[in-house]
Amino acid sequence: MKTAVARLKDTDLTAVEHAREMGLDDAEFARAQQVLGRVPNKVELGCFAAMWSEHCSYKSSRTHLRRLPTTGPRVLVGPGENAGVVDVGEGWAVAFKVESHNHPSYIEPYQGAATGVGGILRDVFTMGARPIAAMNLLRFGRPEHPKTPALLSGVVKGIGGYGNCFGVPTVYSSTDFDARYDGNILVNAFALGVLRSDAIWKGTASGVGNPVMYVGAKTGRDGIHGATMASDSFSEGEEQDRPTVQVGDPFKEKLLMEACMALFAAAPESGGLLVGIQDMGAAGLTSSSFEMASRAGSGVRIDLDRVPTRERGMSAYELMLSESQERMLLVAKRGCEEAVRAIFATWDLDCVVIGAVTDDGMVRLVKGGAEVGVLPARALADDAPRYQRPTAAAPAEGEPRAPLGRVGPTVRAHVTSPSLAPKSWIYRQYDREVGAGTLLDGTRAPAALVRIPGTHRAVAMALCCVGRWCSADPREGARRAVIEGVLRTSCVGALPIGATDCLNYGNPRVPEVMGSFVEGVEGIREACLALDVPVVSGNVSLYNATDDRAIHPTPAVGVVGLVEDFRPALPRDAQTGDTVALLGWPAQGTSLDLGRVRRLAELVRELRVAGAHVDAQPVLEGGLSAALVELARRAGTGLFANLPAGTDVTDALLSEDGVGAVVVVPPDRLQLVHERAQRAEVPLEVLGALGGHQVAVAQQGTQGGAPLFEWDTEALFAELEAVVPRIAQGARP
Repeated sequence: MKTAVARLKDTDLTAVEHAREMGLDDAEFARAQQVLGRVPNKVELGCFAAMWSEHCSYKSSRTHLRRLPTTGPRVLVGPGENAGVVDVGEGWAVAFKVESHNHPSYIEPYQGAATGVGGILRDVFTMGARPIAAMNLLRFGRPEHPKTPALLSGVVKGIGGYGNCFGVPTVYSSTDFDARYDGNILVNAFALGVLRSDAIWKGTASGVGNPVMYVGAKTGRDGIHGATMASDSFSEGEEQDRPTVQVGDPFKEKLLMEACMALFAAAPESGGLLVGIQDMGAAGLTSSSFEMASRAGSGVRIDLDRVPTRERGMSAYELMLSESQERMLLVAKRGCEEAVRAIFATWDLDCVVIGAVTDDGMVRLVKGGAEVGVLPARALADDAPRYQRPTAAAPAEGEPRAPLGRVGPTVRAHVTSPSLAPKSWIYRQYDREVGAGTLLDGTRAPAALVRIPGTHRAVAMALCCVGRWCSADPREGARRAVIEGVLRTSCVGALPIGATDCLNYGNPRVPEVMGSFVEGVEGIREACLALDVPVVSGNVSLYNATDDRAIHPTPAVGVVGLVEDFRPALPRDAQTGDTVALLGWPAQGTSLDLGRVRRLAELVRELRVAGAHVDAQPVLEGGLSAALVELARRAGTGLFANLPAGTDVTDALLSEDGVGAVVVVPPDRLQLVHERAQRAEVPLEVLGALGGHQVAVAQQGTQGGAPLFEWDTEALFAELEAVVPRIAQGARP
């Protein structure tokens, strides 16, 4: 049965019921009429709905996002463009961003995840940067939930399928399982690219008379109203009623990127061929045209009959709202049209002049020789509605620790849980080496490390968040996402220089959800200010809820760090006889001390660059026990640790409330570690050493000296590696 909107023709006038169907409320429909001075037609209302959706307008969040620190000596481009850009020295810069593709991935996991990767790659290479690394943060429901196996398998295959074919290494993945994601999984995709610091491109439509050109793949009917869908909650079982998910083509995207790179480099002696360029992502041609015109304070006229299509009879409404993949909108310099066409023809891609830049601030849409829509660019883009939603404190949802019981079984169940078990099965489906720039990935280190081509510089990266912490304390949980990213990148010798965030929350109209969001932003702000990490890009994903049950607040934070010379930061592998030592402070309450975090991060970075430790792991999620097991697994050997006398065994092994990192130190470097730790006023405790065929933990002064537990490494590592494959191979729904 057709919906009310579907029965309308392009130029039919709309009513409030059509606006509601498109995701606008009654007040927003009234505001749209005020903006135009008349009732909008179907095409115009579709543009309003897309541009004023949460996904495109940030109408519930923008007021709060202004509080984030976004500037710094290395920041070249901050929030507001397709990606943030920071200077990494020697004339180089990196562009990076993280975005969500949650709802499409729940409906169609393979294509939803694949097109999420494609979209974030375009955001990066639109800036003029060649992508060299990708990461993801994935959150699924309970392992035993009937949909989890298919969602896990489909999402991972979609990410791997797109990234592997495009040719970007996927170097880091954060994956967790929790009942709060049963009806709304999270797929957050990150990409980072390199570019010359004096060759940054932006999405602007300036220069009256300059041609507006459509390049890339043809337009179809896939993904229509995807931005609106991303700005609404689910109801259980209604996925089949949602708009179709976009279909990606990584090979076409690779061609598109190479053509864009050739365009960026063309005719530098005459100032180039290009004025501005924008990815056709969420809301497709609508968002790209309105945003480019609004940024420049200009207007554009677009002839929709010129848009290349792969389906017959597409209406103006469909052409403007399609989210078909691998497409870009660019503004070229007048007179350079043929030169631009020639570049894209080399790569067998459509390149068509579909309009021109105007000076009246309006987006004019023409079809069949007549105007089917006339809308002010700025009113739909930069001047979209902004709300100060009511907030309320959300009830804490802490997870009290179970009684300890016998130490060995309790800790073993803890470290082999789905949340803490290694994600090797996932990593194996990603090409982590393509491009020959990967120095470390998430299977070998606490953060990924990727080389800047042609230099000895490298960038480290990690994407972090623990949702259950954010449910227990929204501000502290968000602070910890930043802290984890800073400590992880510092452990591989990098100085954190920038961050990007993807703020995944529920319905902003629920005061408790909005309260958690505001607290989360404040937590990120506090940590980034204290640790000197500016937020240069980001994304907000709201309405992550099913039948009014929201996900955990999940403010994912991607931290990027710089290693000026990676050669000292790549010491030998950990091996038998290396000392295992704990740097930092034990639990001092649930709120982590940011001053101590900064001192610890500086110390572990300094030690890594000096070659004083060969591996390190922050003591955060999972506590000390998880850190010890992970270090042993990465070394492929046993480990013995002797806890200090008098410590509470439960707190020592399971607490997540301290500020610490476990380091693996060659014996001949231990004195240096002692000296540097003492100078930094960071406590140091030698716990034991790597070696043997068991992971064993004892406590000093224990009668008889018997270990609290000792596990055979072969059996332990096999058990750990089997956890995620068992989930993926579970019964399908």
